[in-house]
Amino acid sequence: MARQQPEPQRMLFVFTKAELPEEHTEEEAKRFNEGDGGNLVPVVSVDKGLEELSNFPNLVEESWQVYKDWKIVFIAALAGKGGVMPNNSEVEQSLETMIDSINQGKFSQFLAFDQEGNPVQFF
Repeated sequence: MARQQPEPQRMLFVFTKAELPEEHTEEEAKRFNEGDGGNLVPVVSVDKGLEELSNFPNLVEESWQVYKDWKIVFIAALAGKGGVMPNNSEVEQSLETMIDSINQGKFSQFLAFDQEGNPVQFF
């Protein structure tokens, strides 16, 4: 979809891991140990131009070189203006905003996928 936009796009990725909250119930701990629940905590963020992306499996493989145990990746696009790519300052600010939003549990505006490329929905 980003390739179809009229302005150039930078793709923003925030990879997260799941952590059990310090104050948790026995039920929450049980679900977490079964691979469900917990808090999503950002561990790695990166931006990429469309020319740097080929497919999701390659992105996953590349991410494993930095941090293999991520659970969910959140994705957003940052549009340039007037045919010019967003600058480094705009990219960094947008990544920081994404990270802050994820830390606050406000991530409905981002696409989310697991390591297999399955879309993730949060309720």
